[in-house]
Amino acid sequence: MLFTEPVPIRMDIAEVIAEGKIREAMEKGEFENLPGKGKPLQIDDLSHVPEELRAGYIILKNAGVLPEELQLKKEIISLQKLIDYCNDEEERCTLRKKMNQKILRFDMLMEKRRLSPSLIHYKNKIYKKFGRY
Repeated sequence: MLFTEPVPIRMDIAEVIAEGKIREAMEKGEFENLPGKGKPLQIDDLSHVPEELRAGYIILKNAGVLPEELQLKKEIISLQKLIDYCNDEEERCTLRKKMNQKILRFDMLMEKRRLSPSLIHYKNKIYKKFGRY
């Protein structure tokens, strides 16, 4: 593979291979007509996510997977809407039971999260930064 530009000395073999693959893709036009082309990148504010959890958060988000508590929250909202429009009292009772189970599970997850050592550590770092400790 011939390069038109000199390869910087600090590049390791993986970087050289990656750069070569990117150039090949550009020459083939594989980066044309990508969604969002010409628009600024939407950068997520991850300040609310502890640093050690950010990589996992990004991977799950890109895969379209919601954290369990967010999925439960969506299901609770959907069940509440169904209850609001339901005319059958027996079905409404069944939906309420399902919703109460999901609320209980959500509350348990949130309680566990409050006691998470990584979140306690993260909170302590914030307090130290602002001089509260």
